[in-house]
Amino acid sequence: MRESMKGEYMENKLIKVLLIENDSADQVLVKNALMNCGYNVDLKMVPNAEYALKYLQKTLDNPAKFPRPGLILLDLNMLGLGGKGFLKEIKASEDFESIPIVVLSSSDQQNDVDECYKLHAAGYIHKMASLKEYNSVFETIVQYWYPVSSVI
Repeated sequence: MRESMKGEYMENKLIKVLLIENDSADQVLVKNALMNCGYNVDLKMVPNAEYALKYLQKTLDNPAKFPRPGLILLDLNMLGLGGKGFLKEIKASEDFESIPIVVLSSSDQQNDVDECYKLHAAGYIHKMASLKEYNSVFETIVQYWYPVSSVI
């Protein structure tokens, strides 16, 4: 990350991210990529959509202990409610509909991409295999959502 692009404001800003991912290897890749992106990231991880809904409820009940995420990274293919079900619920909620959600998926099927955007996903990223690829993609995501976008 070029220092001239970040500025002092961004170096001190805490970026709150909720990762909803059931695969431990993908959790590690995303975590490492976010920690290496050059920003101050507060990452919370949950293994599925049901836990994510419980966590988000806690952000309303106890925001000091459970900070509201400014960005949600969502695995698409999980057991239970799954990524698409989570998108439907969150985007129907007045409390959480404004949180941008970027879908992470091993699927490159156009119908999955289209359906996620119809459900108001802010982005759709095909999962990569290497840490180098993850680092590049997540640096770009964080760089977009925080210095450019008005996400808290």
